[in-house]
This record gives sequence, C-alpha cells and structure tokens, in this order.
Amino acid sequence: MAGGEKAPVRSACVVLLRELSEFYEVPLPEVKVLGVRPHVVSQGVCTYQLFGDYTPATAKIRVWMRTAVLGKVTSFRGLLNTLLHEFCHHLDVRQLGFPGTPHTRGFFIRIDRLYHLALDTPADKRRPLHWIKQGRSWRIDWRKLRG
Repeated sequence: MAGGEKAPVRSACVVLLRELSEFYEVPLPEVKVLGVRPHVVSQGVCTYQLFGDYTPATAKIRVWMRTAVLGKVTSFRGLLNTLLHEFCHHLDVRQLGFPGTPHTRGFFIRIDRLYHLALDTPADKRRPLHWIKQGRSWRIDWRKLRG
C-alpha cells in the first residue's frame, strides 16, 4: 500500500477473499480497488465518505484506498476492516440467504473476529467492542476502541 498503486493492493485483496470464500464455501466476490473515497463536503467540513460497498446482485465489492479530503493512502488496517466489512455482506447474502444485510451487532462482531484472525491478534490484546444505543439501533463507540 505504501507505493499507492492499486494493482498490488487488489491482488492482496483477492488472495484474502479467495481464502475466505473457500473456507466459507461461497463464490469468490469480485473486488475493485479505487482511489479517493467518494465524499461530501459541506461548509468546509467532510460530512460523508464512502469506504467501500457491496452489490449483492453482482457479488462485487469496491474499496477505496485513499482518504477523502487529502487523498492520502489509507492505513492497511482501515482497508482490511473495510474489505472484511464488505465480505461479511457477501456472506450474509450468499451463505446465510439474507435478502438484505443489515448492520446489526452480530454483523459487526463477525467483522471484528475476522479482522483479528487476519491480523493474528492474540486474544489478550483484543479490545472488546463498545456499543452506543441510537434509537432502535446500535453503533460502535470507536473512541473507546481507539483510546
């Protein structure tokens, strides 16, 4: 990733996705690595950015490898997390047969487990996920994980 070239990053993504797809016995999704994240700036502040997406009808994953505003190469861990996030959408649809793939707490727990398996993080070094309730749904409290 340090060189900022998309092709080697895509190759590494394909290797990981191939291993995961074989393990979970699902078709290999197509992956495309793109440049600067799509984003929205409002009154000089970035209010939205897209890290990746998954299209169930075509089994295609897209991940962006450059930050939204400055266009810098993202971190390896950030891209890995995004790739695994999109792969979990693929698993929901292809293995579990879900017509949709909501961001439930279980969904984020599956991403977290795959992430730490991929990084070979020792169990005692893993930080537990912290949750914040927002209306009827939950979201991860990233500040507690980073702190």
